[in-house]
Formats: sequence, structure tokens, C-alpha cells
Amino acid sequence: MNEYGFVRVTCAAIRTSVGNPTANCREIIGVLGQVADSDVVLFPELAVTGYTCGDLFGQVALLKAGIEGTLRIAEATRGREQLVVVGLPLPLTNSLYNAAVAISDGEVLGIVPKQFIPNYKEFYESRWFSSANGGEPKEVDFGGRTVPFGIDLLFRANRRLVVGIEICEDLWMPIPPSSVQAIAGATLLLNLSASNETIGKSQYRHDLVVGQSGRCIAAYAYSSAGPTESTTDLVFGGHCLLAENGRLLAESSRVGDGHPIRRDSYFITQDVDVEKLESDRRSTTSFDDCLKYVSPFRHVEFTLSSMMTGLKRFVTGTPFVPVEGPELHRRCAEIFGIQCAGLAKRIESLPKGTPLNLGISGGLDSTLALLVAVKTCDMLGLDRRTIQGTTMPGFGTTARTRNNALQLMEQLGIGNETIDISGLALKTFQELKHAPFGVDAGELDLESFRKALAEVPRERRHDLTFENVQARLRTFILMSKGFVIGTGDLSELALGWSTYNGDQMSMYNPNGSIPKTLVKFLVEYAAREEFEAGPVRETLLSIVGTTISPELLPASKGGEIEQSTEDVLGPYELHDFILFNAVRCGFAPEKILFLSGFAEFTKPYPRELIETTLKTFYRRFFTQQFKRSCLPDGPKVGSVSLSPRGDWRMPSDGDAHEWLRWANRG
Repeated sequence: MNEYGFVRVTCAAIRTSVGNPTANCREIIGVLGQVADSDVVLFPELAVTGYTCGDLFGQVALLKAGIEGTLRIAEATRGREQLVVVGLPLPLTNSLYNAAVAISDGEVLGIVPKQFIPNYKEFYESRWFSSANGGEPKEVDFGGRTVPFGIDLLFRANRRLVVGIEICEDLWMPIPPSSVQAIAGATLLLNLSASNETIGKSQYRHDLVVGQSGRCIAAYAYSSAGPTESTTDLVFGGHCLLAENGRLLAESSRVGDGHPIRRDSYFITQDVDVEKLESDRRSTTSFDDCLKYVSPFRHVEFTLSSMMTGLKRFVTGTPFVPVEGPELHRRCAEIFGIQCAGLAKRIESLPKGTPLNLGISGGLDSTLALLVAVKTCDMLGLDRRTIQGTTMPGFGTTARTRNNALQLMEQLGIGNETIDISGLALKTFQELKHAPFGVDAGELDLESFRKALAEVPRERRHDLTFENVQARLRTFILMSKGFVIGTGDLSELALGWSTYNGDQMSMYNPNGSIPKTLVKFLVEYAAREEFEAGPVRETLLSIVGTTISPELLPASKGGEIEQSTEDVLGPYELHDFILFNAVRCGFAPEKILFLSGFAEFTKPYPRELIETTLKTFYRRFFTQQFKRSCLPDGPKVGSVSLSPRGDWRMPSDGDAHEWLRWANRG
């Protein structure tokens, strides 16, 4: 377990010798030798003896050998700060229990019996085993040592990780024991299983494991007996799964998955994020409301090593972007659907025939908003010319973006108009007696003013008034025409990369919870999937390939974009990575920096750039909250929203000191 709350978990299936604990324990110890760096290692149900022993479970020789073998396993863990859980038939007074034995550092920590014993169809467990109901002795003698026993045991490590254990059928019940364990504080749930393979069962098993991890806001580890169990009547798949809060982290091969059947011992290993689970539970304030249904649990303490190295876990560098694969089209359709549904309701509430005004810049955000508006009008049966697109070139507008804007409006069949704001901006500078970049506008005409601006060296082109006047003029023009559809995205909102009462404002913004990396992806996706090869696709792909810029500073003498947003702020890919982990997960900056070292970005980023971008994000995130405090309406689409009426309420005068301490230490 490391300082950031990651716990390394292994789920193993062993080569089983039915009725031979000596051979099985040798296999278990062999696996342990391969996963010495794991914090928790889970083996299948009754792995010590084999699940399919039948009436051999009534033989003293088997039961005695099982206990002796388990003690050998315990001895093999001596000196290792690791939790190992194995399945064992345990005789106690007049009963025999199907039990999970928790072991650490040479000692048996405690034993948890199975509560729900299946005795239907192919299962006959109650022929041999008793169901545990809480009335059992609280302690048992195991190898000459008294150890805790019962269904009320939780295992706690380093005063942080809490582990709950259930066995196979327990998960299939309406209220699995793991649900109660999670409510009582368990963040890692273990299931020792022997689940046979029948047609379609694997998918249901997968859904149970992933679903239970989501309901419990926990990590759920599942290890099942494999094909070397007896096949007299059944075949066991050796299915191992590891899920975290509704998401599958890892899955082993199994019998019937189309791959070669494995007859050796094998395992899967992944790092689960306990800190994230704790954060998710805290933010789900209804979670603790279930505590009234839970009886007290006993906690058994143990220690995990804090020397965990590396990270065995996939970390995406683009957490907002759908993963390529079968679900891609469905996910993109879902995103567009939510945006369109939100805008449609707002349009229906307007007087019939109200024009929908939209500023079209030839950039990504306005393009996505336009695609959503077009889809919405088509859905409502409205003429696309209800959308009144206006492109408003200024001093920084390039031929490429202007042409893209004009072509896209024409190709999509919306109303379009061009209003050059340069003259209005010059007049405003003159009225304000403002000299942009030191250029005295005075009595200059527009052409002379443009020429004077072109002579200003690039390093002197810093003037917020020059930029804000243009941004506010565009909003003034649009709002003077009527109802305005906004275009600003989630990443810009997080960074405050917008002009207050300028492009920050609209009557309804369908893009408000779409981060920049997702905007770019959706526009490219629409180009390739929604439009056939031709002019519209070409225009959209040209927009995708354009440098991201507000185009508020003068273009270069060659007519190229001079003002690159990412040159100023840092790559949007990094900002969106930080945004997701900071807001959605609640991670500290140090943990985000740690994760960035393992993240799969679309391209490599130097450590220095990541650190600089992280500092930029937090400084701007705090100082620019006032712009988010008065956002226009718009739908929540993904798991992160900064709407002050929804997910994010933050004081506009908050202090970022604690979030920047790591940088000051550096």
C-alpha cells in the first residue's frame, strides 16, 4: 500500500488436486512466491482441499490435512506484510463450515464462514456444510492458537484499508454480506468462489461483480476454482475478476472464452485506489444513511508494507474521451443525445419561431454547439435556418478560421451573417482613450490602426482591454439579436479562459460540461461518422486541425494565428487530466502528479511541463471562480460539472495556498 492509497490485489486460480491439500498448498505457496509485491492475495473457495470433494468432506483425514496445509501456508507468509485469504473446510463443534481463512505474517488473523449455502440444481453444499448465521462461537482453536471466527469480522490494515470477505453464493443473494460489510466501512471486498461454467453464466457473474463494486462504492475481488477441479458433473471456469466502483479493472481467461484452456495456476494483479473510494463515499452523502441497518463488526488489525513501488493499473491520460471499441458509437450518441435533449426543451419554451443565435468562429467549441443545434432542429422538425449563425471577425481572425466558419454555415444550411467588429472595437478604444500595446488609436482610421498593430513586436502584445473589448462586442451583437446559444466548454470554465460578461455569457450553453479534449473528439467523430466524405467532413476536419485560439490578438504578418491558448496555459490534454482527477476524484496535487507519471497521454510530456501546467491550473481555478458563479443554464453531460446550481459550489475568494504547497516545497 503506498502513500496515495493504492493497494495491490491479486486474484488467483490454482491447479487443483482434488482431495490433496499437500499438493494444493504447494501450488498456493508457489503463487505467493510470484506475487510478493501484492498487498492482498485471494484464492478460490475451498482451495486448500478442492471444492469438489463431495462426501470426502466427512473424512477426518481430509479435514486434518486441510488445517495442517493452511498452517504451512501461514508459515510461508512469515516476514511478509501481506494479507492472504484461502478457502478451507473447517470443523467446529457439531458442524462443518465452508470458510475463508485470513493470514498475514505467519499468523491466522481470523476465519469467516459462508452464510448462504446453495442446495439447488447442481449444488449440494448443505449435504456437508452448515450455514453461518452469527450464532457461532466467536473464537476457534486453529492449530493450537485461538483466532477470531464469525460473519462479523472485518480486517483493517494501517488504520486505513478495511477488508470484508464473503464466499461464492453470498454474492448471489438479494442482500449480499458484502453490502453490509461495505456500509460498515470495508473498501475492499473479497469473494472466494467455485462457480461452474454454463452457457451465459460468465456474463451474469461479470455483471454481479462489477455491479456490486458500484453499489458498495468499493473494490471487489473475485477468485474462482478452475478446470482442474473434478469434472464428474461440472466444469469450473477459473474466472478471476477485479472491479472498482462499477468499473472492471482486470479479468482473467476462463473456460469457454475462446482462448486456450489453462490448466496451470495463474493470477491477475491490479492496484485498487482506496483513497478514491473513500472520496467517492464522502461525496455520496446518502451512503452513511444505511448505517442504521448494520450491526457492529469486530475489526482484526494487520499491517501492510508501505514499500509498494510502481503502479499496476491503467491510467488514461484522456479520462473524458470515450475508449475506442464497441461502445464508442453508443457513448458518442449518448453525449449528443443529452446535449440535444437539453437544448430542445429550452427551445420549446421560447415563443414559436424565435431565432437561435450562435456565434460561429471556425473553432472547436462553436462548431460543436452548431452541430448540436442542427441535430436539435432536425429532431424538432424545425427549419435549420432557425439557427442564425454570425461570424464576427476581428483583429486576430485568420483566413482559415473565417473560411471554415463561412463554409460550415453554408454547408449545414443555417442562416448566416458576417459582422466585422474591428471598426466597433477601434471606436471603443478611442472612446475609452485606450492605446492598445501602446498604439495611440487617436484619430487613426481602421486601416492605419491595423498597420500600426502589425508593427508591434510579438513580445509586447499583451493587453487584456484589447482582448476584452472584442469578446464583449461579440456578445453584445449576439444578444442584441435575441436568444443566444453559448459555446464555452468545461475546460475554459475551469481555467476562467473567457471574458466576464463576454463569451462567458449566453441564454443556454449545451457545451458547459464538455471538456476541450472531448469537444475535439466529438467534432472529429461527427466528421467521420455522421457525414460522408465531402465538403462538410473536410471543413470539420480542418477545424479539428486548427490551433486552439481565442483569436483576440493580431494575426502574424503571414496571416497565421499568433495567440495559441495552449502556449499560454499548457496543453488542454494535461488540464483535462488534472480537472478530472482534482474535481471528480478529489485528489491532492501530489497524487495527480504521481498519476501523470503513469498516464497514457496521446504524446509524451516533460515532467517540467506537467508541473507548470498543474500550478497554472490551480492558480486559475481558484482566481476565476467568480466567472463560474454566474453561469448560464446548460445540461450536465459527464461526471464533472462546474455549474453553481449543480455539482460545484465554491467561494470566489478561496485561497489556493494549500493546493500549491507542493510547488513551494519544490
